[in-house]
Amino acid sequence: MKLPDSYRNPISILGTIIASIAFTTIALLMVLTYFFHVGSVYFDLFTFIVVPIFFVGGLVLISFGMFITWRRKKKGAKRFPEINLNDRKQRNAASIFIVVTVVFIIMTVLGTNEGIKYSESREFCGTMCHKAMNPEYEAYHHGPHAEVSCSDCHVGEGVDYFVKAKISGMRQLYKYITGSYNRPISTPITSLRPASQTCEKCHWPQKFYTYLLRSEKYFLTDSANTEWDVVLKMKVGPDNPALGLAEGIHWHINSDIKIEYKANEKRDTVYWVKVINSKTGKETVFLDEAQTSVNMNTINKIDSRTMDCMDCHNRPAHEYRSPSNFVNSLLIAKKIPTYLPWIKKIAMDALWNKDYSTLDSAKEGISAYITGVYQKKYPQIFTKYNQEIKDAISYIQEEYSHNVFPEMKINYSTYPRHIGHLETNGCFRCHNNTFKSADGKVISNNCDLCHTILAQGAKDTVKYTNISKSLEFKHPIDIGNIWKEAHCRDCHNELYKH
Repeated sequence: MKLPDSYRNPISILGTIIASIAFTTIALLMVLTYFFHVGSVYFDLFTFIVVPIFFVGGLVLISFGMFITWRRKKKGAKRFPEINLNDRKQRNAASIFIVVTVVFIIMTVLGTNEGIKYSESREFCGTMCHKAMNPEYEAYHHGPHAEVSCSDCHVGEGVDYFVKAKISGMRQLYKYITGSYNRPISTPITSLRPASQTCEKCHWPQKFYTYLLRSEKYFLTDSANTEWDVVLKMKVGPDNPALGLAEGIHWHINSDIKIEYKANEKRDTVYWVKVINSKTGKETVFLDEAQTSVNMNTINKIDSRTMDCMDCHNRPAHEYRSPSNFVNSLLIAKKIPTYLPWIKKIAMDALWNKDYSTLDSAKEGISAYITGVYQKKYPQIFTKYNQEIKDAISYIQEEYSHNVFPEMKINYSTYPRHIGHLETNGCFRCHNNTFKSADGKVISNNCDLCHTILAQGAKDTVKYTNISKSLEFKHPIDIGNIWKEAHCRDCHNELYKH
């Protein structure tokens, strides 16, 4: 089959070779994908992104070579080439072009569809940039949204956010290749879609929940790993569903109420709160009287944000649990036996404030510390419970690897969780008793606003009350009335206090 003379040049021939190899490769890979269900992260990347780039590059080279050759021969003559289908060479070229174009369009549609699906898959998001994204991917797999696609929350519906996400992805890919990404990676707080466009696709704000009962178990750092139980009546909603969102924790998203606030970049320190009653139009502004780090002129320049789900549920899919949290969980699940003396204290000592530079050194350090303490201080316990100690070390190392990532400088305190107030400011960002309005109203820090205590105490001496009453909080360790004056996080933070 004769082709135009302009095709006979090294550039076009090279392009033909590249395009032919790429086309054949794509065809074989797609057969393996669709008919033999072969696939992996890198296989799909190669099939739907890398090889098609070479195919398109080959076609571009063919056209470029033909254009350059035509320009050389026709220099000074006609500006554009003439298309004459009566010329057999041109007719052959047109036939090849049409056939290749049709096949290319079909393959492009299939490949683009698969490429988009692949680029929004959990595997692509979590494993392509493994070194940078492994912490988020690991936390995601151990969270409550592990079966929800990353793109459902981070991209959502609509072309505009899809385009923004892909542009952002290219920028992130560049940073990953060049190694210029942050360690730890910054949370994209300002670029996330509103909760109404993501969370509320599954979680309906119109669905009213009444109170919930929450049972908590903690273990003290004494020799017996004493179990301390607390049962809370969580006032997520009202006592009666007929009241809707008129009271309870979810009052904050009541459609009749709009809450705006101004905070620092991370939103963990709030400076200004406005509550708007949509029915009456009344606005109440609260300022933190105890806050002195930012003046009013600076606060006025900060854009206000309307409160939504994400202001409390800020780590819905990527939560890093504290050592105290996951060691308690291991004891509750009986993976670590509670009869193993001092294990809670020794485990916490091995985890808190240890400067482990890598995950491997952390695992070695945890093992060496726990083993060393038992060998030196409690040799009889070490001999008697040798296997239990080894098993405990293994479970602690495993949980550590799910929640702490030294290479990325990530631990549980890196991304504060705003639900509750035990280890972060959480609720106390606003409910601190120092936010006051001009007419004297206060955003209270009264514990009973959100929950009441129905039971508490050591396992064998738990005190109870009925569901309409509340016990006064009793700290497991006698600290007097300090708990009434200080925030929980002042002790339950990354310092060695547990």
